[in-house]
Amino acid sequence: MTFKELGLNDALMKAIEDLGFETPTPIQLQTIPLLTSKETDVVALAQTGTGKTAAFGLPILNTIDPNSRDTQALILSPTRELCVQITNDLKKYAKYMRGLTVTSVYGGASIVNQMRDIKQGSQIIVATPGRLVDLIERRAVKLQTIKVVVLDEADEMLNMGFKDSLDVILEQTPESKNTWLFSATMPREVERIAKNYMSNPAEVSSGKRNEGAANITHLYYQVNSRDRYLALKRIADFYPEIFGMVFCRTKAETQEVADALIKDGYSADALHGDLSQGQRDLVMKRFRNRTLQMLVATDVAARGIDVDGITHVINYNLPEDIDSYTHRTGRTARAGKSGIAIAIITGRDAGRIKDIERIINKKFERGTLPDGFQVTEKQLFHLVKKLHDVEVKDEEIEKYLPKVYEELKDLSKEEIIKRFISEEFNRFFAYYQNASDLGSGGGEGGSNSKTSRFFMNLGSLDGFNRNSLKDFLAEISKVHPRMLFNVDVKGSFSFFETESKYADTFLAINKENIEFNNRKVSIEASAKRMREGGSEGGERRGGGGGGYKGKGGFDRERKSGGGSGYGGSKGKFGGHRERKGEGSGDRKRSFGSKSESSFGNGSSEKRTFGKSEFKKRY
Repeated sequence: MTFKELGLNDALMKAIEDLGFETPTPIQLQTIPLLTSKETDVVALAQTGTGKTAAFGLPILNTIDPNSRDTQALILSPTRELCVQITNDLKKYAKYMRGLTVTSVYGGASIVNQMRDIKQGSQIIVATPGRLVDLIERRAVKLQTIKVVVLDEADEMLNMGFKDSLDVILEQTPESKNTWLFSATMPREVERIAKNYMSNPAEVSSGKRNEGAANITHLYYQVNSRDRYLALKRIADFYPEIFGMVFCRTKAETQEVADALIKDGYSADALHGDLSQGQRDLVMKRFRNRTLQMLVATDVAARGIDVDGITHVINYNLPEDIDSYTHRTGRTARAGKSGIAIAIITGRDAGRIKDIERIINKKFERGTLPDGFQVTEKQLFHLVKKLHDVEVKDEEIEKYLPKVYEELKDLSKEEIIKRFISEEFNRFFAYYQNASDLGSGGGEGGSNSKTSRFFMNLGSLDGFNRNSLKDFLAEISKVHPRMLFNVDVKGSFSFFETESKYADTFLAINKENIEFNNRKVSIEASAKRMREGGSEGGERRGGGGGGYKGKGGFDRERKSGGGSGYGGSKGKFGGHRERKGEGSGDRKRSFGSKSESSFGNGSSEKRTFGKSEFKKRY
């Protein structure tokens, strides 16, 4: 059946033809004839990406009266992004319907402007529950003329805590209205809404309850916790044409992963609740325009996002709520296309994979992360394909060719090809030539590499976060940041891990007498610290060699029984310390409030970086 057979008016059919729609999706095929032929409540179960907006939007537009300025339809959605998206879709469908106005209201935008738009007259309002309740309390919106209420992504609205808001809104609407509930899953709270606010609803479904989309391949890779980010990079490198979403559990983790990807040269950005509406809009614009390859997001920020062509959904962590997995993976395989859903898990997550399989009625395939050779080969042939398919602008390039030919005249065709390919190939080959199988627990340095854990006496109170501390450690040690993992930044101290072959490099830093803001940088093997001082982050007293007693916050009392140690100093971060050399000179590196270099007898070097300067640089 085609759209022409669904009984839509001529104006809608003209817009549908402009959009290139021909065959309705299963949920559209079931709902549009039903909702255009009679007044009824309906409960529609359909996965994200199956065309739900048209399934309820076209019937609304088919029956709306554009000559009346009364608000006749209300559509509730869980997020700002989905609210805007539904509004834009409705406007496209209604492009030939003169006099029709659709207004979106959501938090993070001017409520004054939204109140003005509603006052001028809007037949359809698309809203987030929180902002609509605010407008109701201000008496800026009247819902007594509503004929249809649509609850889109009803399960998500309830997961986000909008239960009370939905009750307030629905109680303001007339009993004679029709309620259309659309949901990807059907938890008990959604059933409660259907029972309390709907009368003998028709039920339609394009799949079993909570079932995942049929055209999504579900994979999981099991790695050590410290290798999670390396696994993400491996996946991104193995799929050079990836256009995907990466889901994290927290806003902090989302930003950290996005920052790390950007620093490593990937086209990525973050989307989470700490961003302003303007920042979120800019990120989404870049993602929709495909200037971003990977969008790193939290569940809340990404709910309702509808972007065509997403190839991969990567679960950096599995969601706390297993039902959320359905919504995450619904970002891909939209409009009948196929997609890949990948979960990066540790051993403790294996049981949760079984739980998700049971809920979505789909089996996961356990994958083996590609090795360095496979990644390099994939990237090489991707580059070859790009070279083969590149558009050549003959006229524009013609004037530069004589000099190019002259420069390359001593090279054969084969040598030129090798050099062009090597420009990109060498980078991946250098990184992956010794790469191990992450799935077997090895790090990037080799399958048998061992790791060591270290304590450092700098933390968040010194202005560091996970990424900036990695940069600082890399600078003072000359060890690449990718060799630093499980960086755990506490208030006044931190822990980090690296391959054991770098242990002596980091322990040797203590001999260089490096300072940060007049505070001596100290790095110790964590195991030794545990033996000498009890639990991590607790109290430790030095014997002959000195030590400190942590009191929390900035105040520390440091005591030494003699020897070199900390010299018995007491105060905030200790004092200014120097280490004198016995030979030709002494060497001191300091990260403090100013920068200077001096050379006296023999050689003396002083390097200084202030906290504000370091944060600006990193």
